[in-house]
Amino acid sequence: MFTTRPEILGTFGVVTSTHWMASATGMAMLEKGGNAFDACIAAAFVLQIVEPHLVGPSGDMPAVFYSARSRKVEVLCAQGPSPQAATIAAYKALGLDLVPGSGLLATVVPGAFDGWMIMLRDHGRLSLREVLSPAIGYALNGHPMLPRVSDQIKAMKELFETEWTTSAAVFMPGGNVPKAKALFSNPALAATYTRILSESEAAGGSREHQIEAARKSWSQGFVAEAIDRFCRNTAVMDSSGRRHKGLLTGQDMATWSATYEAPASVTYHGWEVFKTGPWGQGPLFLQTLKILEGYDLSGMDPQGAPFIHLVVEALKLAFADREAYYGDPNFVHVPMATLLSETYAATRRKLISDKASHELQPGIVRGFEDQVARMWPELRLPGHTKSVGAAVGEPTMQSMVAANRRGDTVHIDVIDNEGNMVSATPSGGWLQSSPVIPELGFALNSRAQMFWLTEGLPASLEPGKRPRTTLTPSLAFENGEPRLAFGTPGGDQQDQWQMPLFLRRVHHGLNLQEAIDLPMFHSAHAPSSFYPREARLGHLMVEESVGEATITALGAMGHAVERAGAWTVGRTTAAERGSDGILRAAATPRLMQAYAVGR
Repeated sequence: MFTTRPEILGTFGVVTSTHWMASATGMAMLEKGGNAFDACIAAAFVLQIVEPHLVGPSGDMPAVFYSARSRKVEVLCAQGPSPQAATIAAYKALGLDLVPGSGLLATVVPGAFDGWMIMLRDHGRLSLREVLSPAIGYALNGHPMLPRVSDQIKAMKELFETEWTTSAAVFMPGGNVPKAKALFSNPALAATYTRILSESEAAGGSREHQIEAARKSWSQGFVAEAIDRFCRNTAVMDSSGRRHKGLLTGQDMATWSATYEAPASVTYHGWEVFKTGPWGQGPLFLQTLKILEGYDLSGMDPQGAPFIHLVVEALKLAFADREAYYGDPNFVHVPMATLLSETYAATRRKLISDKASHELQPGIVRGFEDQVARMWPELRLPGHTKSVGAAVGEPTMQSMVAANRRGDTVHIDVIDNEGNMVSATPSGGWLQSSPVIPELGFALNSRAQMFWLTEGLPASLEPGKRPRTTLTPSLAFENGEPRLAFGTPGGDQQDQWQMPLFLRRVHHGLNLQEAIDLPMFHSAHAPSSFYPREARLGHLMVEESVGEATITALGAMGHAVERAGAWTVGRTTAAERGSDGILRAAATPRLMQAYAVGR
């Protein structure tokens, strides 16, 4: 079939990400003699510079990876937890029923930097200077600003000028919105990373010792000190329409570090798919696969109404379970063994009919009946659509001067010629999440908005708890061999956009670019993970390129169909290592930013 660009083929290495500069940077690390881990890390730091509306230095990061040395799959959790002062009572005392979607009250411990350093220390081979230098260069000397970044800054202009003046100083130099495609720099951020690098190298010793010094500069040194001061002394306008100081402290940062975990996984038609645990939404993808396992998808048109209907209805059931059961397993018991079992999937499958569901229907796991019942008053579902409003996305920003400011996140997939595979989804710390800390050149994250301020729910706010994120990178084996690394930005849509890519590859034999280029779809049926937690029961968005017959058929099935323009939904990327040793990579043409490279 026709594709918008070729599927990249090679044997040396492939890198694919949501911005061409990041992909090129990752490839440069492979050319230097680095491996997939070095390439992923360098690409991630560049993404912070060139896509600041989607990710920043204070964000978070899960990665799922296969190490050719250890021959096992692991998850690196660089999702920071809530501050020790972040209690439900503390927010209720401020008159809040939801954690604001922006500002300092929405901030958790910034986790990504520590995660990248641990990955570099344990699995990379290049020096910190080598992987940081491209990002520092773009921050200091400038990069062509994406039109969407310019548009985002323009949309935030009034808020920056009247409230978040430190952000105006960085993103509106001279008081002007930067022009699209003109060079833009962030010298303050360049200085932050340069200082970390200088302190690291001044520590001397081995490569690993210097990386440890960089971690200390971040979590216990000048970075943590600046964050602590800003949160204690600055009252920031947030999406509640009021000004609040932050709860995050230097002590919160000093006592936390990123961790390795075993992945969640299921088998599916000869494949084994690996995801994060239930502190992310990754198991939702796995649950959906187990539900779909009972259907003959191979006989369906991969862009036809029956295929789209079946996939969306299965996803709705998994999303309902996400709301009822998922949370940080260090704090709550999540019955993952049951949720991912064949028996449970069979009971869930019976709820799918030829009509679209307009209810949120969680399964009932024995011993969890009260927990599910507690969830429903908070959601006011089924039978009531909560705050339909605009389409949901990541992040959502509402304030007295700004309407919804929807963003996204970023993604990276890398495979090297040694067989290492990395899939990572960095996010958070967007320019629209919080004001810039002036001496650091970046804003804090807003990930705490994913907590509920209701007691007794799996995703209820507690000190030191990880928010239940939407970040969900993917790795898959075929017949026991490492095969695929894939993912996408998109908040609650992430697993929804990854699903047709994976199914089209597995059931229809499409190559990665073909699978990505076919029309995409998703539903906002389930409550959003982001402030103000909207839900649109029965909703289905499809790219109009599926054709009128498919759109009409979906409407007849009861879906509340929302048309999206062709080439507007999803930002999926993927990389593959074939059984023949050939490496493949692809990236979506949508938004004209993502790119796959390799040789």
